[in-house]
Amino acid sequence: MKIAIVVQGRFHAFDLGTALIRRGHDVALFTNYPRWAMRRFGVDPARVRSFPWHGVVTRAYQRTGSLALAHRCEPPAHRWFGRWAARELGREPWDVIHSWSGVSEEILRSPAAASALTLLMRGSSHIATQRQLLHDESTRVGVDLDRPGDWMVARERREYELADAIVVLSSFSARTFVEQGTDPDRLELVPLGVDVRAFSADARARSARIARIQRGDPLTVLYVGALSYRKGLLDLMQVVRAPAAASLRFRLVGHVMPEGRPLLASRPPNVEVVGKRPQAELPGVYRDADLFLFPTIEDGFPAVLAQAHAAGLPIITTPNGAGRDIVRSEDDGWIVPIRRPDAVLERLGWCERNRSALADMIGSACQPGRSRTWDEVAEEFEAMCIRRLERRAGRRVRHAG
Repeated sequence: MKIAIVVQGRFHAFDLGTALIRRGHDVALFTNYPRWAMRRFGVDPARVRSFPWHGVVTRAYQRTGSLALAHRCEPPAHRWFGRWAARELGREPWDVIHSWSGVSEEILRSPAAASALTLLMRGSSHIATQRQLLHDESTRVGVDLDRPGDWMVARERREYELADAIVVLSSFSARTFVEQGTDPDRLELVPLGVDVRAFSADARARSARIARIQRGDPLTVLYVGALSYRKGLLDLMQVVRAPAAASLRFRLVGHVMPEGRPLLASRPPNVEVVGKRPQAELPGVYRDADLFLFPTIEDGFPAVLAQAHAAGLPIITTPNGAGRDIVRSEDDGWIVPIRRPDAVLERLGWCERNRSALADMIGSACQPGRSRTWDEVAEEFEAMCIRRLERRAGRRVRHAG
């Protein structure tokens, strides 16, 4: 198949694209990353159509940290990218156009979309659900959080209607679309993968982790991701400040959002805050931990959950992301409700009191074949495209008849 992947940045598009290429498909990536930078992500620059000026402008206003400026710049920036992509796509025919939500309205209304299967990638929950969850969290924490505005909500709703199908990454996201009135037949659930070879814990790392736990060393609880209220920062800090957590070590790895700086400034001494790390360094970060905690309020599919799972870490997370798709039994970890630090503390307390059982979980969680690879994702994406294309062709034949 000839597949166009259109993304205003990187996200997981590069991993999916390279895996589809390995399966023999003719794939082109339309992105605002410069072509010269693509080799470091394992992407052949010849496969890339780049709009770098969009990336420069977008990063410039995002770095100011001003939500008001970002919301003013968002409409022209998204339309700018969408018009560019629509023009580029129109230069040749495509079997499949897989484009990211927010920048796809111009694409979906263009002549290029008329002859292709159009798949809209929505990386989070339904935008109306996302806005409501973030509104509620903003009220709870007393901080004006970044959340979709009226313009973006209306634009994405139009995109949902224009696309042949909407691709979501987790069962949680799929449920929010159904709750918002989307026909389930228009949804495709394609969870993400992970570089299993890079993140899997080898026998030495597994043995070292089990030995730490059985010796009674302080358990190291790892968090990886942006330190923001959207990711459950308020609950995370309530956990680390609880007397019951004083014997644990917490390592928080990721960019500290401006909203979180005052909260983290008063963290207890058993909490280490590490800045954002390159992905190449993350396998070592997971290797040195004993548990993974991710109390997110709203997510589509946090890649860090797949990474932690591949690394053999028991996971404590919420259902508002990919939790239920990754944590499928108590061999993998536990699902706790959002905004429930007491439930997190209960799980952590169990781990502290039941170290032999926790060590057994580590051995079970490190078994090969438990994590989903990018090649498996590409195979599933391919099958979905073929099924949708065949259905589309069948409708056309019946209509002609």
